[in-house]
Amino acid sequence: MTQGAEDGVRIGLSAVVMTLQTRKAVVLTTPAEDGARALPFGPFDPARDRTFERALRDFVTAQTGFRLGFVEQLYTFGDAGRASPRATPGPGRRREVSVGYLALTPDAAEGQVHDARWDAVFDYFPWEDRRLPAAPDLGERLISWAEGDEARLTRARSLFALTPDHRWNEERVLERYELLYEARLASEAWRDAGRPAPFPLPGRPMASDHRRILATALGRLRSKLKYRPVLFDLTPGLFTLSQLQAGAEAVSGLGLHKQNFRRGVERTGLVEPTGQMSSATGGRPAELFRFKGVDAQTGAAPGLSLPAQR
Repeated sequence: MTQGAEDGVRIGLSAVVMTLQTRKAVVLTTPAEDGARALPFGPFDPARDRTFERALRDFVTAQTGFRLGFVEQLYTFGDAGRASPRATPGPGRRREVSVGYLALTPDAAEGQVHDARWDAVFDYFPWEDRRLPAAPDLGERLISWAEGDEARLTRARSLFALTPDHRWNEERVLERYELLYEARLASEAWRDAGRPAPFPLPGRPMASDHRRILATALGRLRSKLKYRPVLFDLTPGLFTLSQLQAGAEAVSGLGLHKQNFRRGVERTGLVEPTGQMSSATGGRPAELFRFKGVDAQTGAAPGLSLPAQR
């Protein structure tokens, strides 16, 4: 473990590695000592590690057997009381600051090591999949928690679109998770208070504050879908338009209108037909496309629109 600075701050690095697998968004996780799942995580040693990113790449490969491609920095998490799932317990434990990174890959490679595996993202955030019926008890519990407080009611109704006059905003993943934590409708709230949850709570918990980091990453990815072609970082080199739509739905948690989605893809000019056909669709052979890349002159590459939910 890193010896840290004199002020008692330890720097850690967390990686959210996401891809698509069987038409689901999945995230790479590792086991934590308390039995929960954790994101790949490791300490930064300023005496040994030349850069944050180099350290991140090394420990992700060591912990999971997976080699990272492109990564981008997400956020720095430094709230008092947070602890790494691999931190040394005890009264002398230092304040920990974690720098989160997002990595996207088109390859859900098998054969990871040390019990690393791909988990469905919506196993951790089932309320984020709007293609499924919403659990009515979640809204009822939020209203009960608000106890008539108008500010609480407004937040709950707005974030979870509990009334018809509130529109669901798929990008506000972190705000929804933090509201559930505040309302003690997230398992981690009870764990951090040293008490067992008195009733089943939605979504699988994660070690430390890793579900919060994952929520940040999912919200960032959903936002980027609309202004950068990040979906192609999750898809193989050749794909059908149905596969591309399934990927957009798997990330956004929305059911998208088929024809509107395809027209939107055509307007961007991001893809081109290959002249090849896929027979792996289960029905009629479908044409295969590929990503054209950014504009060679301007460097522009727009995102994809998410047309109205059907």
